[in-house]
Amino acid sequence: MTAPISIGVSACLLGEAVRYDGGHKHDRYITDTLGRFFRFVPVCPEVGCGLAIPRESMRLEGDPAAPRLMTNRSRLDKTEQMAEFCNTKVVQLEQEELCGFIFKKDSPSSGLYRVKVYTNGMPTKSGSGLFAAALVRHFPLLPVEEEGRLNDAAIRENFLERVFGYHRWKVFLEGSPDIGGLVEFHAAHKLLIMSHSVQLYRQMGVLVAHARDMKRADLLATYEDQFMKALTLHATVKKQTNVLMHIMGYFKRVLTQAEKEELLGVINQYHDQLAPLIVPLTLLKHYVRKYDQHYLKQQVYLSPHPAELMLRNHV
Repeated sequence: MTAPISIGVSACLLGEAVRYDGGHKHDRYITDTLGRFFRFVPVCPEVGCGLAIPRESMRLEGDPAAPRLMTNRSRLDKTEQMAEFCNTKVVQLEQEELCGFIFKKDSPSSGLYRVKVYTNGMPTKSGSGLFAAALVRHFPLLPVEEEGRLNDAAIRENFLERVFGYHRWKVFLEGSPDIGGLVEFHAAHKLLIMSHSVQLYRQMGVLVAHARDMKRADLLATYEDQFMKALTLHATVKKQTNVLMHIMGYFKRVLTQAEKEELLGVINQYHDQLAPLIVPLTLLKHYVRKYDQHYLKQQVYLSPHPAELMLRNHV
């Protein structure tokens, strides 16, 4: 049985009563929906660094590039205490084989984007929580997101696609990968990468073609970097439409005229944002089975994440 995919999550989002006021911010989508597919690794930096529950609220102050973590009322500087925890925790998390992390938005320790930083008493939304920033520095390719942004269908699909993509890469690395295996991995991910960036797909193709000219460790590290950077770029409607038309080309000699017209019609509906991506993909997968298209059967693009998550029903 394959081990579950591990993702880190701010502990309060899992319903743990660890917030400064003794409460939580239980996110049912994370626990009830994502919990069916992932093993959660909860982290609360504030409790982890030794602060009590409940505790005085805190905020970031000073230089947004290097803010201080200050208690609001007693004016105690908790920066070094938090930094010590962060430095230790990110190393410990290496053992968890994380494939993603979901942070609590707005938190001075765990917020990822637009966290308030106060300068001369005036806030600007320009910072990151101290733990979130430390984790991103330590794991620069790890898919990360905030729970609030997961309400956006496109951001949610992109994040989870990256998580499953990163997991597939880690599984590939565990299998003592050789150049032939990398060629197969790259070929299987062709359409998925193209849906994010044709330019990066071409660069990666050149890399794989010259694989024997590089040291194995350098080759795999470079490919991983380009693979994850490609998936970070959002697959827009225009990019997806180009890939759908590319797939249609594999059937040009076998589809009947009526089938061609039907397929082109649903692709155009998606292009005009009158139907979600799942509509043309469902018809294409039907033709893959009907006409036994072996090459397309190997394409991760057609099923990059569990259908039960319904991610492509809303993009």
